[in-house]
Amino acid sequence: MSIINNNSYLCPIINNSQTYNLRIMKQFTYLLALVLLASACSSEPHYTVKASIEGSDSITFLLMKREDGKMVTIDSAISVKGEFTMKGGAVRYPEMVQLVAGNTRRATRFYLENSEITITGTLDSLFQAKISGSKTQDEYQAFVDSNKPLSEKYSAVYAQYQAAGEAGDEAKVEELRKQFDVIEEEMNTLSKNFVLNNPSSFAAPTVLQSLSYSLEANEIESMINAMDTAVAAIPQMKTLKERVAVMKTVAIGQKAPDFTLNDVDGNPVSLYSKVGAKLLLVDFWAAWCGPCRQENPNVVKVYKEFNKKGFDVFGVSLDRTKEDWVKAIADDNLTWTHVSDLQYWGSAAAKLYAVNAIPANFLLDETGTIIGRNLREEALYNKVNEVLGAK
Repeated sequence: MSIINNNSYLCPIINNSQTYNLRIMKQFTYLLALVLLASACSSEPHYTVKASIEGSDSITFLLMKREDGKMVTIDSAISVKGEFTMKGGAVRYPEMVQLVAGNTRRATRFYLENSEITITGTLDSLFQAKISGSKTQDEYQAFVDSNKPLSEKYSAVYAQYQAAGEAGDEAKVEELRKQFDVIEEEMNTLSKNFVLNNPSSFAAPTVLQSLSYSLEANEIESMINAMDTAVAAIPQMKTLKERVAVMKTVAIGQKAPDFTLNDVDGNPVSLYSKVGAKLLLVDFWAAWCGPCRQENPNVVKVYKEFNKKGFDVFGVSLDRTKEDWVKAIADDNLTWTHVSDLQYWGSAAAKLYAVNAIPANFLLDETGTIIGRNLREEALYNKVNEVLGAK
């Protein structure tokens, strides 16, 4: 009698065909895992820039951004029949970059972010290239488009202003200056509204930075505080916050910080060696600055009328060469004390006073306290006359 193992069903016999199928299943599972991993990697945040630039065959395009005051290359590609693609890892936040055609000056600016961005245009007019696929770029372009009528109006008035200046028509020049003021105020209002109405847009910091040249420290700080936390935390805003901190030290009512620079003869002269006059205008300017040269005759006029009553000027130049600086002093008949370190925008005094646009000035009383800022044309005359006119 044969004895049958009642548990034999627990140990089935596997034939060769079943072994082969299991091997295939394992290979399939491994390949599927690789596909899923690759899919997961490709879904990670990244940017893609696809460009079609007519007339740009075999040109190396550079993707560049400003970092620590310098332009650095973050990507590059060679165009083939005018087309190329750049792909990169995740960017932390949308950032303004430039696409530059090789060693030429042809370039276009746009906001780079984690999306597929398409650029189409021609090499000869690369700055007018059409850009799509970037939400932040769309927001910024909408602002630029809304500003276009005012920009065109400003350009038209400027052309008339130049013609009137060349013709020596002072009355017309003065009329057009007033028009400039009105247009600039309208443009500033448009910029303020964009920043305030788009607190979560990464385009807002760029607009605010341009606008900040005409704002006081408390206004800039208020607009920064109104931005979303993520937007206010980017490096661009950190730099602006640092500037606001410096601006507060040179606000009206503050003691002017002292500094020492060389005069035209190479002798060191400190600001406070001149403080003590009833009024001292610390005037930031440069020979290469057109608006500064246009304002100089007004400063000369105030100086001549009020110098004997206690008004003096301390000129601080942002020039790069001594020759240009000294020539401009003579040409414009600027007979007061002048100093400079000839460092252009790297001027130590300009940094100390948060000056990043000229002409700029600070009016000090006899104790060195700032009582006026950026007074030009009639505003300068009126303020000096208010303090010294009746004396």
